[in-house]
Amino acid sequence: MSVKSTIYKVLRIWNDVDAVRKGKIGRRVGRRAAGKATGKIMRKLFK
Repeated sequence: MSVKSTIYKVLRIWNDVDAVRKGKIGRRVGRRAAGKATGKIMRKLFK
């Protein structure tokens, strides 16, 4: 595992914790789900 990927994983967890503290976890989960769905659609279009 590269240093860059490790940093990204740590920051993703850190941002999840921050969202919980601020009470915005629902918004974050929704955006992550939308991003994953968009990525799947884009992969199918440009395969």
